[in-house]
Amino acid sequence: MKGSCLCGAVSFTAPQPSRDPAACHCGQCRKQSGHHWASVQVLDEDLKVTGEVRWYLSSPGACRGFCPVCGSFLFWKSDADPDTGVPLGSLEAPTGLQLRRHIFVEDKGDYYDIPAGP
Repeated sequence: MKGSCLCGAVSFTAPQPSRDPAACHCGQCRKQSGHHWASVQVLDEDLKVTGEVRWYLSSPGACRGFCPVCGSFLFWKSDADPDTGVPLGSLEAPTGLQLRRHIFVEDKGDYYDIPAGP
């Protein structure tokens, strides 16, 4: 898997995901991404990042990484997990991935519905 920010100043690679792709509908992800955060988890030891990443401590024990040049939201990291979330939209196609889960659905915005299924 290869991905990058909008301007290309930050890029990353990883051999494979560590969990199925998910869409997070929590309020923080909606505010930062503009809708919801669709991502796949990658083991920290496998994630290779090139370029400068700035980190924002968004809640106790979790932070979000972004490109300081274009502002792209690129990473979500919990201190409790051995992996990091990377956005599906930043990956080069074809990804071979498919959204499998929705999380924090109870916090979703009132302006959309989530269809049944993954």
